Amino acid sequence: MRRQYNKKHLYIGGGMFLCFLFTFILAVTVGSLKIPIPEIWRVIGHHTIGFPNQVDPMSDAVLWSLRFPRVLLAMVVGASLALGGVLYQGVLRNPLADPYILGVSSGSATGAIIAILSGIGAGIWGMWFISLSAFIGAFIATVSVFILAGRELRTNTLILAGVVIHALFGAIITFLLSMSVEQMSRIQYWLMGSFSLREWAHIWVLIPVIVVVMAVAWFTQRELNLFAVNARTAAHVGVSVKKTRFLLLILASFLTAIVVSISGMIGFVGIVIPHLIRMIIGANHRFLIPYSILAGATFMMLSDLLARTLLEPRELPVGVITAFLGAPIFSYFLYKWRRNL
Repeated sequence: MRRQYNKKHLYIGGGMFLCFLFTFILAVTVGSLKIPIPEIWRVIGHHTIGFPNQVDPMSDAVLWSLRFPRVLLAMVVGASLALGGVLYQGVLRNPLADPYILGVSSGSATGAIIAILSGIGAGIWGMWFISLSAFIGAFIATVSVFILAGRELRTNTLILAGVVIHALFGAIITFLLSMSVEQMSRIQYWLMGSFSLREWAHIWVLIPVIVVVMAVAWFTQRELNLFAVNARTAAHVGVSVKKTRFLLLILASFLTAIVVSISGMIGFVGIVIPHLIRMIIGANHRFLIPYSILAGATFMMLSDLLARTLLEPRELPVGVITAFLGAPIFSYFLYKWRRNL
């Protein structure tokens, strides 16, 4: 029985990794300039280990300066959003919990816009300032949702509270944009989600955060599994429920804030991906966490590829693609659980 169980996860994990690898190669190959796969590996070898092979200067510039940073950032953002969704759903024991649905992304965007309009946004320290401001907005939104939803955190009250907070921060965002007409179009496009004109520096800001959150999530998988059963059960076996919940929610909110400050508001990834994985492999966080991260990265790379190629040479906001793909799936989940709302 255990051998069959391990074989099942081997097949699922192997299949997901192959999909991830295929999507990555497709994303860095396809574009306005079609680049052969051997040239991609030559560029990677040249920049990582100093491989002496000759590379085409045009391909090298396009790949290393434009396409690689964009694809890798999409990968990390997708993984971050999926991981954030797993943590929110696991900690709150709520199938519809997600930073976007609960208004946390709106709070993050509000904080980031305030920082951008302040004029401090250049360089690494400027990006960290924007991310910190986004985290403050995310924290305020999270606390506000919990206050409105009450202690029991039922699905219906949680969603209604999220709608209210999302609308409130949306109004603040609109007010801020109306006060800065010269930057309105640029910020509005960023709000809909975009990876264009992103550099390696954006990746290095996000990677340390997701590594820390992934490590904490992995070491608290037992607690997350116990939360799925009952908070009292977790407390009876020695889990510090309040401290663990607070830690995971703060980390998930901070991760969301970093993502929003870099790529804007991208919805439905954090709620759709964990549920699809849960339907395939079950609710054990030992597998749910890594598989959701892998699937989120694949989904976001594919969404960004569609965003920049569907109407080429024009580019769609990636948030439009994730909404088109994720909204029908979310509607199905909402219909499925309507009796519990």
